[in-house]
Amino acid sequence: MTLLYLVSQRLPTEKAYGRQIAKMCSKFADLSGVDLELIYPTRHNLIKESFFEYYDIKDNFRISRISAPDFNAPGFLEVLAFGVKNIISALILARAVLTRHPDVVYSREELPLYILSFFRKNLVFESHKMQIPRKFMYRRFKNNGVKIVAIVQALKDDFLKIGFEVKNILVAPDGVDFEIVNKEGTSPSDKGTARILLGLPSGQKLAVYTGSLYRWKGVYVLADAAKLMPGVLFFVVGGDERGDEAEFKRYLVEQRINNVKVTGYIKSEETVRSYLAAADVLILPNSAKDKVSQKYTSPLKLFAYMASRRPIVASDLPSLREILNENNSILVKPDDALALAEGIKKVLNDPVSASHMSNLAFEDAKQYTWEKRAESIINFMNK
Repeated sequence: MTLLYLVSQRLPTEKAYGRQIAKMCSKFADLSGVDLELIYPTRHNLIKESFFEYYDIKDNFRISRISAPDFNAPGFLEVLAFGVKNIISALILARAVLTRHPDVVYSREELPLYILSFFRKNLVFESHKMQIPRKFMYRRFKNNGVKIVAIVQALKDDFLKIGFEVKNILVAPDGVDFEIVNKEGTSPSDKGTARILLGLPSGQKLAVYTGSLYRWKGVYVLADAAKLMPGVLFFVVGGDERGDEAEFKRYLVEQRINNVKVTGYIKSEETVRSYLAAADVLILPNSAKDKVSQKYTSPLKLFAYMASRRPIVASDLPSLREILNENNSILVKPDDALALAEGIKKVLNDPVSASHMSNLAFEDAKQYTWEKRAESIINFMNK
């Protein structure tokens, strides 16, 4: 199978979508008979490493960077500039596809596939959210037999409501590396070893969150919960000095929250896994106020948390309940700092139950590997 993977956004990127794309391309290409080419436009990028170097993955597929205009605009015009760039990039990507003869064209983005739907039939859309203004695109996808890979069941339900056939939709949550859940990785699984490696106090109760610091991720609720628990040290492993990190740090100062430490963005997966190993409890505090968070998210951190064999305290949301339950995690009322603090205390005060819970989560993680995800998607496309 010759497979073209189209992306119109900046690559490499610090954002989670880039890592997910890198993992999937690498795992697709590992499968017998798959010849993969990743195509994306040129963009101004502070990251100077190659795609393979940045994500530390095998050089087992081809990459084509297509020349495309890149420009910005001041203030409110920036949104307009971003939209225009995306339209131009989608057209350029579509033109690139039409000069090739792939068996399948795959993308996480609607626009290039919408354009191609007027010329090609072998299209697969990996959906990460349902966007109402783009329903006209989804209806065309339905009428032209575009296959849907949905990251959560809620998305499948939404596409069925539009009229998609069940046979054309696959639910495939995100995942984790096989070698991690099979204990072949090099991250320290021992809490003491991890803390020595990171220079963290051995006797301190430690709660860890990884990922970006946008409000819908619930990090401000985490900060408020930390204020209620001065005896626990909270590590926020993530951020970006160009935006969300500075705002979050200002909030910590304004609220006089002294037991939350922000590491900033960490590229190394190995280092992030060390923070997970060092933790007494891992936090996933997504907000219910955001539709994507409530219904559609399949966070990469969730599967990394489960694979780390550390107890998880998470918001009780439909999106997270597709993977988590009362047996493998503590689920708490979202957007409620007191409820989050109580959930964390429950883990810290009952280490035996917490250990049992984290072991169940670890076993559950084994069914959510990138390798299994790639294989199921390829099988789905072959049908």
